[in-house]
Amino acid sequence: MGLKKLAAFLLAGLSVAFCFPFRASALSKEEVAAPSAVLMEAQTGKLLYEKQDHEKRACASITKVMTLLLVMEALDSGKIGLSDTVTASEHAASMGGSDIWLEPGESMTVNDMLKATVIASANDAAVALAEYVSGSEDEFVLQMNQRAKELGMKDTVFKNVNGLDEDGHVTSAYDVALMSQELIRHTKIFDYTKVWMDHVRDGKTQLVNTNKLLKSYKGITGLKTGTTGKAGSCISATAERDGVSLIAVVLGSSSTSDRFKSASTLLDYGFANWSVVNAQVPGEAKAPVVVENGMSSNVETTVNAGESLLVPKGKAGQVESKVSVNGKVRAPVRKGQVLGKITYSLGGEVLKESEIRAKQAVESITFSSAFFRLLRLVLMDP
Repeated sequence: MGLKKLAAFLLAGLSVAFCFPFRASALSKEEVAAPSAVLMEAQTGKLLYEKQDHEKRACASITKVMTLLLVMEALDSGKIGLSDTVTASEHAASMGGSDIWLEPGESMTVNDMLKATVIASANDAAVALAEYVSGSEDEFVLQMNQRAKELGMKDTVFKNVNGLDEDGHVTSAYDVALMSQELIRHTKIFDYTKVWMDHVRDGKTQLVNTNKLLKSYKGITGLKTGTTGKAGSCISATAERDGVSLIAVVLGSSSTSDRFKSASTLLDYGFANWSVVNAQVPGEAKAPVVVENGMSSNVETTVNAGESLLVPKGKAGQVESKVSVNGKVRAPVRKGQVLGKITYSLGGEVLKESEIRAKQAVESITFSSAFFRLLRLVLMDP
């Protein structure tokens, strides 16, 4: 190679490095065999990899991520309890596919129904839970679709609670990541998703987890597998290492081994290239702000401390912060009123913006309040 060509080559490399100073090494589309996939960092919601991520597809028992989300929300709200008794209806007992062979009228606790739904992916148990929460599967499905809209799942339409193939029952890899992210905010779910083997019916029915990554992948925490003729082999795999929480979604794999391989490839890529650090709050963001025409001359500020920033490994020390805050604010000031922001960036790319807010309210000064303040000062003067 001539000197001119070598110089041009080196300059081109430097240009790329300058323009993209903190990009992680790319993961090619070919390295993930599944037709549709997503890798999301759960705390920040940042997408680290996308492949046909908004393609609408059948998703089999990945559907149960939304079913479980609604059940966990019902538990957290006190609407239902883990020790409550759930009785299987004729409809719930009629489900095919993977199940625990519920008999009409058979009763189990919510806790055991959850075990069966999560660990063994039991379709009958999922329907029984849905009926217990909402009165009927149809009503529960309406709530599933409403919750999907609230989460911004624009590619999704649910027709049932367990994911059995049905025309029009579709989602996307991106939407699965969104609902998985929301589900794992309910950390109680890990009491079920991390279990390899358990039982119901006083030990008479053994449950074996369908997520084989529990036995082979370091840091795996869940979440849900699914397989049908329409959907192929699917998984939403969650894992955590060193404070990094990842969600790898794989839809439409040709085999169970391919789905686990694709999920492992995505998770490996995420853990190898990214880290999560706590955003440091600069001192100037904590300084009081002057209040004009207020009962107090200034107002203290508050900022969410410990917010997470996702950065490429080895780049945490290069994160920059910039504080933009109003020098003065006119009364009245509401508690929580936005007074400014902190912008965190790396290599010119904004990572996150955190709002600086008023810690307390400050009322406007009035003639009567000014008079009484002056009177107090006079009376206090020796």
